[in-house]
Amino acid sequence: MAFQLKHPENRELVGGGHLDSFLMAAVEANIKLVDVRHETVAVQAAEGWAKVRGNDAPGVCFITANSGFCNGLPGLGTAFADRSPVFCVTSSPPLRDAETNALQGFHDQVVLARPVTKFAHRVTSADEIPRVVSLAWRATTAGAPGPVLVDFPIDVLFTPVRAGSIAWGSVTAPPVSYPAPDPGAVDETVRLWREAKRPVIIVSTGAARTTDEVAGLAEATGTPVFHSPKFSTTMRRSHPLFAGAATQLPLLLAQGQAPDFVLLLGARTGFLLGGRSGAVVPNEDSAKVVQVDLDGSEIGRSRRIDVGIVSDVGLAASALTAEASKFPFEASSDWLKVAVGLKKVGATLMGNEDEPVVVESNGRLHPYHGVRALFESLPESSIVCIDGGEASGWALQCLNDARAGLSMVTTGYLGFLGNGFGYSLGAAVAAPDKLVVNLHGDGSAGFHISELDTYAKFGLNILTVIINNSVWGMSQAGQDMIYGAQTPQRPCIAMNPAVKYEVVAEGFGCASAVVDVTEGDSDSNGQKTLETLKETVRDLTSRRRPALLNLKVSDLPYHSSTKAMVGANNDPNTIVVPYYDNLPRPYYKTPRTETV
Repeated sequence: MAFQLKHPENRELVGGGHLDSFLMAAVEANIKLVDVRHETVAVQAAEGWAKVRGNDAPGVCFITANSGFCNGLPGLGTAFADRSPVFCVTSSPPLRDAETNALQGFHDQVVLARPVTKFAHRVTSADEIPRVVSLAWRATTAGAPGPVLVDFPIDVLFTPVRAGSIAWGSVTAPPVSYPAPDPGAVDETVRLWREAKRPVIIVSTGAARTTDEVAGLAEATGTPVFHSPKFSTTMRRSHPLFAGAATQLPLLLAQGQAPDFVLLLGARTGFLLGGRSGAVVPNEDSAKVVQVDLDGSEIGRSRRIDVGIVSDVGLAASALTAEASKFPFEASSDWLKVAVGLKKVGATLMGNEDEPVVVESNGRLHPYHGVRALFESLPESSIVCIDGGEASGWALQCLNDARAGLSMVTTGYLGFLGNGFGYSLGAAVAAPDKLVVNLHGDGSAGFHISELDTYAKFGLNILTVIINNSVWGMSQAGQDMIYGAQTPQRPCIAMNPAVKYEVVAEGFGCASAVVDVTEGDSDSNGQKTLETLKETVRDLTSRRRPALLNLKVSDLPYHSSTKAMVGANNDPNTIVVPYYDNLPRPYYKTPRTETV
């Protein structure tokens, strides 16, 4: 298999299994192996690697048969939902042992993998390996990216290959060409664009490798560029048209200045862009929306689209730039000032800036002030991976202060807690010159904290930060807001406040620290703690080795995004459904009106 996996040279594989012949061959092919503690993390690390490298080539992982495969299956599920190109290698018992209750042979792995992969196949002949691998490899990035799985039964891996009968398939074929946009759709897009007064560009994972093209389009049209929280652009944060996360756009809606033209470049509609609320992508009667995506089924998935373009994002951006450049665009300087200004003031517009650093009701550090001080202390151009529920809300609010070179919300469309450990691992291997920040709540941190051992073993430059409020924050918030007036019960929301995550980190060989405002900061209103926090972050990151910071914060107040997701209100005719649109109360439950 080295013919495919050796391109580019010295690429990395991440995994957690015992495919000995495969591993020996990987070493001989000069492929770096990174073994992990849990197979889910192996798949998610391959996701992180691919995203940091621009989704041009798949991240590669290997997982052992059946038991390891079952552990890795959730990773394939998240990769499929989040359109991450992942090439997953697994093994199985000898073909002759089918249906004999052989060790690690109970489940048909190909059947289980098919619903969550673009391609899943079991190789039954060693001569066919090149053809099948080449086919699977191309499938990861053909059209909408996604994961594939190839199962190599152990007897196939140990079978001698007959050189004259090898099926090479498309191993030596040139890369396929990407689809280009329809010229008529390009013309119509530019026409709508010229009529707009408040245009924006929103990019996401589909634009990962098109930074220059997107920047050129923004400059040709004078349009601010926002990014989905799922995946930011590597566009320079100092660029005059970089505006930050699209999750800031509801602030403009509240001011009556929502965009009237939205160009979605490789960005999918859905809950990460405000769902059907119209808060991020305005509703049909408020704005024209153009969507560019390799996957035609994504275009218009949840709202009407004025122009849909099935195309490679880079080719579409270049075509739009060429058309827009024929005549000068009249960009509004007032609009640019408002939109781009969000990256400087967005964090403060939600009202938390004026709240005390120490929460009066419990004497603990306000999460907004803690996370903002943390981000202000990071080296510029770090890679920030955001995991957790409440913790991710505060992180996204303060993200501009991190001055990150790249950011990712790792929970993705499945809301899959714990992904951050794998994403951060893959990011650190893909970009060893960058600091990777692996940010969690204390809930999500527990899923794969043993990967600190992997970080230490390979000396990865990863700072894990646990925003520790000792509760399942979103669960507590939902119960408070929906049931608070009915019952004092709050089942299954408490975490153990005695857990010393910094000690866990030390046990795995990582540097660590804890910052807690309740320990010796009674006279400075929290300012001393914020300074200690900044000094601690600078110290931990300067070491360029794996480290963990246990940042203890208050569970109150709840973040505004959590409140919005819960959707609690006082309307007696509404049934509150947390995280989704509320339901109208059935007619027989509505208050009766009397007529005279």
